[in-house]
Amino acid sequence: MPTMPISFERAFSIHDDAMILRARRSSILASNIANTDTPDYKARDIDFRSVLRSVEKPTVGDKLRLAATHRSHLSARGFGNDATLQYRNPLHASLDGNTVDSHVEQARFSENAIQYQTSYTFLNGRIQGVINALKGD
Repeated sequence: MPTMPISFERAFSIHDDAMILRARRSSILASNIANTDTPDYKARDIDFRSVLRSVEKPTVGDKLRLAATHRSHLSARGFGNDATLQYRNPLHASLDGNTVDSHVEQARFSENAIQYQTSYTFLNGRIQGVINALKGD
């Protein structure tokens, strides 16, 4: 019986990259929430879709970058670093220059946490599938 190689990239799809990016975004959103009352603090966020799309479909310029050979090299692919951070446009003007709207930040933090959990659940199911396939179940 011929054996078929396991492609972890196909098995996990984009969800492993999504989890790393969502963890980074959680940190950014938590920083925004923590600085709700800090004068002149500017709320920041990641454009999750565009960053993940650039990882999923590299452009010609991306081909010139170094290949990631280890998990800690992921920032070399461009997501999670300061270049991908964007300033958030405030909904309400603040006298002290702070652009954090705590309700917006808390809602986005909660949404991001749910999406992180969804990717985790998906990956866990895929890993269990791979384990079952290796066991022959």
